[in-house]
Amino acid sequence: MIWLDLALLIGTSVPLLLLVHASMGERAWRAALFGSVGLLVNLALWVGLILFVDQPGASAATTVIAGVLAAFAVVSVLPVRVRRPATVIRGLRRFDERDHMFARNNLRHHPALAERYYAEHPEARHVDERIGKRPELGQPGGRYYHPTLTPIAAASFEMLDRSRHLAVGEADETKTVVGSGELTRRLLQIGSSYGAVDVGVTRLEDRHVYGFRGRHAERWGEAIEREHTYAVVIVVAMNHAAIAHAPDAPVMVESSHQYIESARIAHVMAGYLRGIGYAARSHVDGNYEVLCVPLAADAGLGEIGRMSIFMHRVYGPCVRIAVVTTDAPLEETRRVASGHVEAFCDICKKCSDNCPSRAIPSGAPTESRGFLHWSVDQEACYGTWRAFGSDCAVCIRVCPFTKPHGGIHRLARWYVSRNGLNRRIALWADDLLNGRKVMLPPGRRAVG
Repeated sequence: MIWLDLALLIGTSVPLLLLVHASMGERAWRAALFGSVGLLVNLALWVGLILFVDQPGASAATTVIAGVLAAFAVVSVLPVRVRRPATVIRGLRRFDERDHMFARNNLRHHPALAERYYAEHPEARHVDERIGKRPELGQPGGRYYHPTLTPIAAASFEMLDRSRHLAVGEADETKTVVGSGELTRRLLQIGSSYGAVDVGVTRLEDRHVYGFRGRHAERWGEAIEREHTYAVVIVVAMNHAAIAHAPDAPVMVESSHQYIESARIAHVMAGYLRGIGYAARSHVDGNYEVLCVPLAADAGLGEIGRMSIFMHRVYGPCVRIAVVTTDAPLEETRRVASGHVEAFCDICKKCSDNCPSRAIPSGAPTESRGFLHWSVDQEACYGTWRAFGSDCAVCIRVCPFTKPHGGIHRLARWYVSRNGLNRRIALWADDLLNGRKVMLPPGRRAVG
């Protein structure tokens, strides 16, 4: 029976060693502590059984533990398909960019446009005026404004704004004839070589496109028509260590950094397509005509979670997205989503429980614009951003899918993808190792 004890000692110790190693590398000290205690208890158990193998009951104990572990392993690998209800319950309505909080915030610089908007949406005036009294993002006065860090993000967003002209351009008159498969592979290669962690292609539909322009004064209120056939979705990963500071200033710096990285890739890709004769437009932070989240999900790169943002299949919500739309002949990379991420979101609710603004719903998806999904209270969310002086990201920080792409986390992602019991066990383990609630940093001033 010693050989079985040794095999079980190794088999049960390896996951705990991976957990401790990953937790220490991520400076997740609570998880490292629990993992270390678990490893020591596990070692003591099996060493004791090996040393006293000849004592009455030792063999029976080993047999019972081995049976329990075998049953656990069998249950863990059982695949149970997630039943995903139909999300569309009536005709989909396109989103009006004028209703976006960033668009509404810009109205303060354009009184005539503001009067036009609030004449149609009088209920929004009071909320926007209240939020408008708080410090601007990137400006002194927010709770987490940092005099040397925050200006980095402000400079990044200024550069993005100045680069808006790179999004569009005339296609070369001479069109390079290339097969759809070859061109698709070339675009995936460009994305990967320039730093994207994932790239996908999906057919562009009307529902992916904003209904009306609203972010900038020029052409404000103008209807947007779908001009292209395909969308190339570019995903870049944010640094987990920076997001762990949420909602402090490093989050805004990292977020702006990755918006620039995704924009850089998108501008290059769009320029490349125009250079070989195809119409193309890049859609980057502050200059979108399309909705990135449903496009990323439809391209098979992940799912949409409770916090109403994109959940990448590897990096969870800890990503930023840019899109290139084009009339070039491409092939879709659509993969059928398993639904396990949304199923986990259904039971998890850590983002909702930890949201400082209580903007994330804790209940079931509700109807909005003709389909069922979790909708965030954008007024409450953005108002908190302004009070904090950063783009918060507490929901991203606490999400169990926000983990580096290491061995133990790969195993965990596979584990939760199998069945509902695994998801509940994984959630319990995450609460144990990382805590259910997080403490916010103290800040540098009181919120007015």
